[in-house]
This record gives sequence, C-alpha cells and structure tokens, in this order.
Amino acid sequence: MFKRRSFWIILVALLLAAGVAGAMLKKKNAAPAAPQNAGQAPAVMEFLPSDVTHAAARDLRQLMPLTGSLRAVNQASVKAKVGGEVREVLAREGEAVKAGQVLVRMDSSDYLARVDQAKGALQAARGQLEIATKTRDNNKALLDKGFISKTAYDNASSQYDIARANVESARGALDVANKALADTVIHAPIAGLVSARNVQPGEKVSPDNRLLDVVNLGQMELEAAVPAGEISHVALGQEVQVKVEGLAGPLAGTVARINPATQAGSRSIMVYIKIDNPQGLLRVGMFGEVQLTIAKKAGVLSVPQTAIQTEAGRTFVYAIENGKLAQKPVTLGMRGDDGDGPAVEIVQGLESGTQIVRTNLGTLRPGTQVKFAQAAAPAAAAAAGTAAQ
Repeated sequence: MFKRRSFWIILVALLLAAGVAGAMLKKKNAAPAAPQNAGQAPAVMEFLPSDVTHAAARDLRQLMPLTGSLRAVNQASVKAKVGGEVREVLAREGEAVKAGQVLVRMDSSDYLARVDQAKGALQAARGQLEIATKTRDNNKALLDKGFISKTAYDNASSQYDIARANVESARGALDVANKALADTVIHAPIAGLVSARNVQPGEKVSPDNRLLDVVNLGQMELEAAVPAGEISHVALGQEVQVKVEGLAGPLAGTVARINPATQAGSRSIMVYIKIDNPQGLLRVGMFGEVQLTIAKKAGVLSVPQTAIQTEAGRTFVYAIENGKLAQKPVTLGMRGDDGDGPAVEIVQGLESGTQIVRTNLGTLRPGTQVKFAQAAAPAAAAAAGTAAQ
C-alpha cells in the first residue's frame, strides 16, 4: 500500500515539473516576438493636409528682429505766448484741426488797454516831432539871415533828432502791444489731431504753458535700438517689415535716419524707421516689432525650417513619392524668412513642387505607405444640414 502511494506521488510530481518546463519554454520562445513587432514601421501612415507642403521658389530674407514704439513725424506742442486767463478752448482730444485754425482764446482786455496806451504815446511823440521840425526849419531860416547863432540852430536840430527817435520808439512799443494782443488768440501750427488738452476755460496761464498737443498721423516713425555690433547691417533706405499690435498684416517701412551716437548705458544706436499711414490706422505710442532685412534672395527654392532633419551628420527631408515616404539628402543655403515663417534655401537635392513632410511627426521610415485623412468638418456639416431638413 505504501509503495503504491509513493508511486502516485512521484508520478504527479513528474507531471507538474513537465508542465512548468513547457510553460517556461513557451514564454522564452514568445518573448523576442514583441520587440520585433515594436521595431517595425506601421504599414500605412496617415497625414493631414496641413502636415505636408511643397518645395517652391520664394523670396527669402535674413531678418534682424527689433522692437520700438511709434510716434508721429510731424507733431507740435501748442504753448501760451503771453500770460492771462483762458476764455475759450475750441478743440478736444481726437478732433481734427487745420493749420491756422483758432484753438484757444485768452482774455485780451489788458492787452487792448496796452495797445491804446501805445497808440497815445505814439500820437504824442508825433506831435513833439512836428513842433521840433517847425522849430528846426525856422531856426535854419534865421541862421541863414544871421539873426541867430549857429549854437541856437544846433540845439533846435538836436531837439528834432530826439523827437524823431521818440516817434520810432513809440511805434515799436505799439508793434509790441499789437503782437501781444494777437498772441491772445492761439492758432494750430500744423494740421492733425489733438492728442492732449492740458487747459480748461477759466484757468490762468503763464507764457510757455503747454495748452494742447497736435499730431499729424500721415507719416509715422518707429524708434528702435540696434546693438552697436549689428549697426553695420543697417543702411539708409533699407526696407523693413513692421508688425504692429492690433493690425493683421505687416507694414512696409524704410530706414530714414540713424543716430550718429550710441545711447548711454545700453551702448545701442537708435534707428528711425519711416512708415506711411495713409488710412490713419497707426497711432502714437503703438508697439511695433520690426524685421530688418539684412540680406535677400529672390526666387530661391526653399522649404520650412521644420522640414529639415539631421541624423548622424546627414541633412535630409522626407518627401512623398508614389505614395511612399522617401528620404532626400539636401544641401542647404541661406536661412531666413519666406513670408510664412522661418525657411531654408535648398541648393541641391530637391526639385520645385516636390511634396515634403512639414515636420517630423514621430518615427518616419522610408518606404512607408502614405495616405491622407479626409476632412471631417464638411461631412459633419452636410450631415447636420440633412438632419435639419
């Protein structure tokens, strides 16, 4: 009985050992299969239309980025020329004014009185001159007849000269009084828009007080700081692309002036860029980003910079040929901007019109089949329209 039980125990142990050995052998054989499948490229790779582009001839620019704020080329501060009380302010912020238009009227009563006083002084001086003239002429006749001495005539002649000088002085005083009276009415020095109003009716001002600011937005300029080491790339008349906050597209500008001295502290050099503003969209103080063109090539074959791949010292792009991915070694030229973003010139390796992958979307392998995803939005819109009917 004991021998039979030992036999069965040994048999069960042998069967369990055989099962464990078989399971381990099966696991060992199956383990290498997983890495092999993981390393294989997908049979078909799906792209969106936005994932690809075409190599094409474009204008390529090397750009230097700068920033600055806009200001009007023609602007003026309207200041008081005489002191007094402000009676009328005839323009407000944002209003258009013409050159010579009346902007401010001041109390002129004091200046009118000064004009009347100067007129009276002139009239009195002219009366004295008439008397001195008659006296001189009479003494000249008496001197010719020998009735008076030469000294008496000289005294009369001197009184005439003094009277004539008094008339000239009084006339000058009247001109000054008239000028002060005219300065109580203040005119716009240029045509433009009122950008600031610093005075209200009833206020008393002194000479040189700032009353209004007027800007002409027809032509704007942007002041940007260029590092001294880069100033050799800047020249008068150089074309510039300016992106201004609030405006969709870039604006064209030119370098109008270059400051001959560096700025204290930063050691940068100020460059002034002229921008036309015929529609008046630009405003003083707007922030602008400048792309200064330091080199330009027209009509060169280029691709987006993101399409360029580098591996083991080789430079290439992924092209789509006959529905499959192909690796195309390329020789690069100038880097810059083609209007749509950073781009690179292709000197050799591609032909115009070649379809390429815009960016590396993951593990791309030559020979992989390519298909394009169908646009889902139009189909969904059509389905929604049908359901609505």
